[in-house]
Amino acid sequence: MKKEAGWKMYTRLQELLEIGLNKSQIARHLGISRPTLYEYLNLTPDEFEERLNGMQIRKKKADVYKDLILSWLREFPDLSAAQIYDRLQEKYKSEINFAESTLRKYVHDLRKEHNIPKSMNPRQYQAVSDPPMGKQMQVDFGEKRVLNSNNDEIKLYVMCFVLAHSRHKYYQWQDRPFTTTDIIKIHEDAFEYYGGLPEEIVYDQDHLILVSENHGELIYTHDFSAYLKNRKYRVHMCRKGDPESKGKIENVVGYVKNNFAHNRVFYNLERWNEDCLAWLKRRANSKIHGTTKKIPAQVFDEERKYLRPILEKIKTKSPTLSITYRVRKDNTVLIKGNRYSVPLGTYKGPETNVKVVKTGNNQYIILALETDIELARHDIPGDKGNLIQNNDHKRNKSKKIPGLMKEIISSFQEQEKVCSFLNLIKEDKPRYIRDQLLLIQSSLTNSSQETINKALDFCLKNKLYSAVDFRDAVNHYGKVVTTEAKPLEIDVVPLSPSSIDKIKAKPQVRDIAEYSKIFNE
Repeated sequence: MKKEAGWKMYTRLQELLEIGLNKSQIARHLGISRPTLYEYLNLTPDEFEERLNGMQIRKKKADVYKDLILSWLREFPDLSAAQIYDRLQEKYKSEINFAESTLRKYVHDLRKEHNIPKSMNPRQYQAVSDPPMGKQMQVDFGEKRVLNSNNDEIKLYVMCFVLAHSRHKYYQWQDRPFTTTDIIKIHEDAFEYYGGLPEEIVYDQDHLILVSENHGELIYTHDFSAYLKNRKYRVHMCRKGDPESKGKIENVVGYVKNNFAHNRVFYNLERWNEDCLAWLKRRANSKIHGTTKKIPAQVFDEERKYLRPILEKIKTKSPTLSITYRVRKDNTVLIKGNRYSVPLGTYKGPETNVKVVKTGNNQYIILALETDIELARHDIPGDKGNLIQNNDHKRNKSKKIPGLMKEIISSFQEQEKVCSFLNLIKEDKPRYIRDQLLLIQSSLTNSSQETINKALDFCLKNKLYSAVDFRDAVNHYGKVVTTEAKPLEIDVVPLSPSSIDKIKAKPQVRDIAEYSKIFNE
């Protein structure tokens, strides 16, 4: 405690006592504990002065290293407290008996006492003039958490566009993460909104657009690469750690999140996007821009003439209407009061989403969000509160495919043949290779080596690269082997006295006249 602050508190303490406050009230008012208050009350002014002086000369744990720390700070003024603490630990190891936070305060006071400010080397920027009209557009993405009409917090995703010259903006929102198909569709909507497209578009390195930077040779995702071939505009991809090259769009993302979306209630996506377009027209594009001091909508009226016209809108593939749902921790999806299972491992965290499509035969198809791979298919029950579960989804698939193949190969004599057979199955049915291997493995149970060798040769000879065909072949050759191995058995019953009587017995013979009589009647 500094001397001046200490005397100020001591004087205030006496004033509060005189006006009749009790000790608890005084302690709360001064922000000190009651034991400390009692201690100060028992001190005379001279004793309090002595105590304050003792505080000023009290040694600090880091004082042992003061000269060394000062030498480091004078040589390297930009050295951080964390680096200093690490150097002390490296030099003195277990001798350090104070925390890093203690040293941080100590270094701060040393800098102040010895006038060693932390030197700063800020990155230098230069203002860049706006590109010509129709030259450049910048694109980026944002996320915003808002409350819906049920007062539940949800996350919305926005794709933002701005023309670099006029600062004219466009936004489109989704209630699920973007896919490459979504991005292409929103590009087309944006070009329709602007009435054309620019020569160049600036992007950040988004994984839905770019696979690899590859030392300047940009490798795009398959779908986006095909889209670029159709639209034929130039792409400028921002380098990592260089967000300043798309500074205009950075401001645009923050603008829509903090001005339009902030504290706005979400009812449904259609209304949200309609309200955003109205806000664009009413405010975002009609207000004087802080940098250009011009109204974006007015400048855009002229810039529109420089955009390349679009003759036909590219339609993206959207064969069925899907709704996005979140995957729960127990690998189920809650849809209208029922829980539907998805395979173990689908849940990757709180932001795991899937698409759900309702078919005409009263089923839900659950698809992976980005790849549209089918994860599950369930019948829809008539009531609510049910867990609809596919038993296959409960399978433990932790056993790795290579290990499973190795187990199967070791069961055969001709291992090169079976290795080739399994690889052909994997190539033909990559999505179902685990199921195929498990069926082959079960087919080997209680089967002789001769049977499985014949079944393998049969499948390879007839190019039947399927576990089902292998199982059927095993069953067939298993029966053949059993039949060949089993000798012909004839049950011989020895004669007995009763048998001899039966042999001697003669059957009764009916007279032919009886039959003639029947036919003549």
